[in-house]
Amino acid sequence: MTNKENQDKKIYDKNSKKWYSVSGEFYKAHDRYCNTARKRMQYQNRCYCPKGKWWLCDAHCLDCEFYISSTDSLDEPIFNNDGSSNGTLLDHVADTKAIAEKIVSDRNLLQYLFAKLRELDSEADKLIAIWSEHPDGISDRKVAKLLGRPQRTFAEEMKRFREKYRHLIDD
Repeated sequence: MTNKENQDKKIYDKNSKKWYSVSGEFYKAHDRYCNTARKRMQYQNRCYCPKGKWWLCDAHCLDCEFYISSTDSLDEPIFNNDGSSNGTLLDHVADTKAIAEKIVSDRNLLQYLFAKLRELDSEADKLIAIWSEHPDGISDRKVAKLLGRPQRTFAEEMKRFREKYRHLIDD
């Protein structure tokens, strides 16, 4: 072992703002722990600690000056370039949840389309059951095969049905 390896290393404590001498083994373990925590946070875009300040890292990320909070309060005011307030985030964020009226109208539309399909086709309930079993979609060819119908005939019937009622869905 060289003389340099036996020397004590120093770790900076941000709370007390002091340097502490520690053994080489402790320093290596502490450095590895802090680097792992810092890199993980940087990959998640939650840390912007510059390379010249890595010695400050103590793996207490939530208390760190370089920590980037991923959650913003919707009640915080938004300021324009001139310093005037432009409301809050809550005023500008659209609600992505489906409202009850939309859900009810979609359900009613689906029931209407199923009723029209039942008027046109005697095996509509089988067809609806097949569609229900395949929520990701199923080709007209496979549906026709399951119903025991010619594929072209079934495809033409579905094409006419879709064209006739497309205006209700495209709204």
